[in-house]
Amino acid sequence: MNIFIDQASQFTDKTVTIRGWIYNMRSSGSIAFLQVRDGSGFMQAVVSKSEVEESIWNIVEGLTQESSVKLTGKITRHPKQDDVFEMQVESVGVFQKSEEYPISLKDHGPDFLLDNRHLWLRSKKQWAILRLRDVITTAISEYLHQENFIRVDSPVFTPNACEGTTTLFPVPYFDLGDVYLTQSGQLYAEAAIASVGRCYDFGPVFRAEKSKTKRHLTEFWMMDAESAFVEHEENMDIQEGLVKHIVAKVLSSCKKELDILERNTETLQKIVDKPFVRYTYTEAIQKLNELGSDIKYGEDLGNDDEGMLTKDSDVPIFVERWPAEIKPFYMKRDETGKIALNNDLIATEGGGEIAGGSQREDNYEELLKRIKEEDLSEEDFAWYLDLRKYGSVPHSGFGFGLERLVRWMSGVQHVRECIPFPRVVNRVKP
Repeated sequence: MNIFIDQASQFTDKTVTIRGWIYNMRSSGSIAFLQVRDGSGFMQAVVSKSEVEESIWNIVEGLTQESSVKLTGKITRHPKQDDVFEMQVESVGVFQKSEEYPISLKDHGPDFLLDNRHLWLRSKKQWAILRLRDVITTAISEYLHQENFIRVDSPVFTPNACEGTTTLFPVPYFDLGDVYLTQSGQLYAEAAIASVGRCYDFGPVFRAEKSKTKRHLTEFWMMDAESAFVEHEENMDIQEGLVKHIVAKVLSSCKKELDILERNTETLQKIVDKPFVRYTYTEAIQKLNELGSDIKYGEDLGNDDEGMLTKDSDVPIFVERWPAEIKPFYMKRDETGKIALNNDLIATEGGGEIAGGSQREDNYEELLKRIKEEDLSEEDFAWYLDLRKYGSVPHSGFGFGLERLVRWMSGVQHVRECIPFPRVVNRVKP
């Protein structure tokens, strides 16, 4: 019977077959210990020279790192570790004997590992990150569906910008001239709420920023959510609920992965248990000044400011109600017209900004005025303006960057490890 490694506990003292790869091995001459992975998990397979045929032992002695194999044997409990199972091998089949593998078990530099990203993904740490990413993706969709959102995907080709035109990648589009790779699905999700009420999209987005920080990619995955009849405060409530759901799901589903990543789960548990902190932008600037930052009112928060603000906090911090003049045209303003009804959500432990949201401007005349003030094309945004002419309602939305969530949950330093094949300013291969 073929099984996956993560099913081994169900087959104690039974003879089964596992198919996978040898990622490490050692031998004393009479007994060999094969470290095997199959995608679902990792297992030690023990081969005793005296217990197998000579031909089987010869095959084992010829195995190399990353050889693909089929192992048949009895599943037994590990003699020294609880809840750990291993295989007592009876026969070995080889799918392919690997050539000398370029990534040894010693340390390698980041450039070498990125050049060999297609192979680096096989390492234990990268395996754990990929699985963590999958759980986070699933948790996002799970929570949003619980809150009556449905998925409505937005186009990747777009005729205009959601944020600023300087961060767009232009693409020749037949006889229509240049179009752009999307920065965000927000505007299209806003159109869909008049049909489905609450929706989200989840897909790749592109930013042509020449940024080389640990938190920036040129291609990454974004979840944008929009909801009709939701205003600023409730919008933050939904974001907080989503983060708590993600963290709880990671804690319950990724114990093995978090252990491999040496992640402190006690700090994650506090995020589930406590309400998030909410500062107005003005309060955040005052607090940062008290902590020693030289940031001035009207300036964006830098990485150091975000870290300083959350340093002693057990939970993420909302920074809300920013000066409207430094925020995009589509954000609703308060009664003074000077403050945007928006938020950034700053993660703990140096996670930085993981989400941004706002109530959207729902008044046609006000939105048109802002489009003109920003010197944007009224023609390009005509369809977006239409949404305010035919049954406009108060509505709000937010966006989460998937890789930033993965970086925060995993505790890794660089966001490039949080996507299978990272695209950054100076790298587009493999």
